[in-house]
Parts: sequence; structure tokens; C-alpha cells
Amino acid sequence: MKEMTSLEKYYNKFNEEKRLNSRHGQVEFTVSMKYIHECIEMYVQKFPDRCNDGKCRILDVGAGTGRYSVRLADEGHDVTAIELVKYNLGILKSKNSNVKAFQGTATKLSRFKEDEFDITLVFGPMYHLFEKDEKLKALNEAKRVTRKGGMILVAYCMADYAIITYAFKQNNLKECIEKGKISPEFKCLNEEEDLYDYVRLEDIDELVKDAGLTRYKIVAPDGASDYMRPVLNAMDDETFKKYIEYQLAVCERPELLGASSHTLDILYV
Repeated sequence: MKEMTSLEKYYNKFNEEKRLNSRHGQVEFTVSMKYIHECIEMYVQKFPDRCNDGKCRILDVGAGTGRYSVRLADEGHDVTAIELVKYNLGILKSKNSNVKAFQGTATKLSRFKEDEFDITLVFGPMYHLFEKDEKLKALNEAKRVTRKGGMILVAYCMADYAIITYAFKQNNLKECIEKGKISPEFKCLNEEEDLYDYVRLEDIDELVKDAGLTRYKIVAPDGASDYMRPVLNAMDDETFKKYIEYQLAVCERPELLGASSHTLDILYV
């Protein structure tokens, strides 16, 4: 039997469903869905002949437990999901949706032909790919399977969020410096053993350029939400609803992007 990777062991213990249903997870999901719907609407208007009744062919790469896949399938879209971790894939399949779900990796989408999907989501893989070449391979595979004129939405974990929270807020700065995890310029120097890779905006810009893609927008789906989890949890429902409205209003502001826990890069093929 093949031994599980460290990433698989991590996700076997990590409660992804709980994170996504938490209040900070709800902010990220709500904002991300807003932009997915925006992309779908733009695509359908531009290519009505490709879409039956306004429904798209969507590929969700690194689909996790299917939070996005299942919602989009429930909306009537033709959704295919790829997930590396068997445990997450099992949860996705147990939801009995119309999502076609397979185990696989973002860097090798060989089961799919060129130009097979209208919209491709890459919401998890970039968190766990540590070399630029691997990230670029994932982007190029997403580009290959997405139709010309289609859109790719890519999520990243941000370096300054990691440094502010883990190094300073949680008082791990000395350990990070001693282990060579932070450069003198306060860049994150992650390795595969760390499970997560954290990037800056200039790293994302370089990937987009090298992949030959064109940016539509880059947004902060969660902004300050991860910094203030206890505050969000203590909010009454009306105030929390206003907070989501706030994040929807400010998520494109450039001064908030780098310090957000995640960014969502929206690209044209």
C-alpha cells in the first residue's frame, strides 16, 4: 500500500468543512462566489453558443470537500472536480451531488483534453506547491484545458499574513529566523515540510506573465477576516452580514491585497 504523504496526513486530521463553515470561512466563500458568478455571467454573455441555458462547464482543481463544486453543480453547471487527498474526495463524493469527482493533481490534468472547460478554479493547489516551476506547471495545465476566452481563478496564501500572524502575533519570530523560514527582507522561505507556501503579489505577477495569461482582477476574498476570528464569532447576525457587505465593497482595494490571508487572481485565457 502506498504511504500517505505529509499533506494527506494533514488533511486527514484537518477539519476543512469546519473551516469553510466558520465565519471567516463564510466571508471567503461569499466573496469568492460573487466573482465566480461574475465570471460566469461575463462568459455566457460573450459566448452564448457555448453554454446551454447559461450553464458552463467548470473544472474545480484541488476541490477539497466540494464547497464550491457542489454549489455550482446545484446551480445547474456541468462541474468536474479534481482532488489529491482521498479523505477530502470521499467527503465530496458522499454529498451525492452531480459533481464528477476524480483523484488527481493540479500539475497533471492529462485525463482532460485541450479547451475542455469554460471556467477553471484552482483554489487549493497553489497553497501546497513550493517551487515556481510547479506553480507554473499547474497554471499551464489549467490554461491548456480551458477554452480560449475562458477564465481561470487562482487562489494563493499570502506571505505578510503568515508573518504577521505566525511570526509576530503567535510569537514565533525567533524560531522562524533561526530555522531560516524568514529572509532578512521578511519573505517567507517555505519548504515542503511546512505544508503551506506563502507568496507576495510580485510572485503572483511573475507567474501570470510567465504563463502568458491576462489578468481581469485580483481581489482579497477574506481581507482582515482571519486576523479577527474571535471578533467575527462574537458579532450578532446583523453586524456579521454588514461585515460581509464591507468585504465585498473593499476586496478590490490594492492596499488590502498583500496582507489578506488569501488572494484570488482572476485571469483570461
